[in-house]
Amino acid sequence: MREGRPPRPVARIEDIPSLRLSDRLGKVSAWSLATLAALAAVCALYLARELMLPIVAAFVVGVMLSPLARRLEALRVPRAIVALLIVLGVALLIGLVIALIVPRVSELTTGLPALVASLKEKLQVFDGLIRFWHRLSSTVETAGIAPTSDAVSLPMPGLDWVPTTLGVLLPPITGFLFFLVVLLLFIAKWPDLRRGLVMTFASRDSRLTVLKILNEIESGLARYLLTVTVINLFVGAITGVICSLTRTPNAIGFGALAATLNFIPVVGPMATFVVLVLVGVVTAPTLAQGLLPAAGFAMLIVVEGQFVTPTIIGRQLELNALAVLLSLAFWTWLWGPIGAVLSSPILMVALILKQRVHVEVEEEH
Repeated sequence: MREGRPPRPVARIEDIPSLRLSDRLGKVSAWSLATLAALAAVCALYLARELMLPIVAAFVVGVMLSPLARRLEALRVPRAIVALLIVLGVALLIGLVIALIVPRVSELTTGLPALVASLKEKLQVFDGLIRFWHRLSSTVETAGIAPTSDAVSLPMPGLDWVPTTLGVLLPPITGFLFFLVVLLLFIAKWPDLRRGLVMTFASRDSRLTVLKILNEIESGLARYLLTVTVINLFVGAITGVICSLTRTPNAIGFGALAATLNFIPVVGPMATFVVLVLVGVVTAPTLAQGLLPAAGFAMLIVVEGQFVTPTIIGRQLELNALAVLLSLAFWTWLWGPIGAVLSSPILMVALILKQRVHVEVEEEH
């Protein structure tokens, strides 16, 4: 700078068009990379669902049951024995639920002819529509465009169903066994994994942050599991009472079915409602009496879904109804019914991480 000349102002970065354009391109590039990474992660989770689903389910259940494992370990029970006891308890509970539900499903499957006959007798409102259909079909036949009515020969029963049945049953059975093994190892090694995850970070503040996040995830998932289990047990018990009062057979089994399916948000209660409608129409002497169990269950679910669960869970976890529905749709599409069960815990973990990161950012500012 020469003497006698005033200093020239230096242009700011915001005032230079080329630099502003490069900044925008950088943001677009960053968002594009993030979108591509998210799509790649979704594709990987979908393609590897048979492997990832038991692992994620075991991790979620293991974290939920980690407070119970710590309490048993505080009673001087070895960690390996604690893990074995918890896994055996989970397996027995799932086996008990299956034993209560499978006979009901089998009854519905084998009773389809009786269901059709009962519906034909009780739904007399549609007799006019059926007569109209018969007249229309007879008109089509006289026009000469009716399909051929050649008898179809049914194949004789053989052993061809064995490979198909094994192909259907083996993946769920192997997946369940893999889930139990991963759950056993996860509960046994979770303290070491937790310590190693915390010690991965160098600074003391980062370690404290990770430790707080893990504690919040453990307590939140355990509280969620306990609360939802108690609520669903009450739903199952009241459903059993409703079925008993309306003289629906196997009231205990349908109560267990309602309690189990209620772990799946939205879809589970709808499935239970449909089952109660079908069973009531078949077993009750009249159509009105057959709809009573489903009507009582619908009132129960409305009260539970609109008042009880939001009051107990919503205040503690602040789960948004829209977020729950979107998470349910996404994980059901990605991983099926088990994904629907895991949708709320996964959403909870994401919300806890979001809240903790937001708190840390505010503390830094």
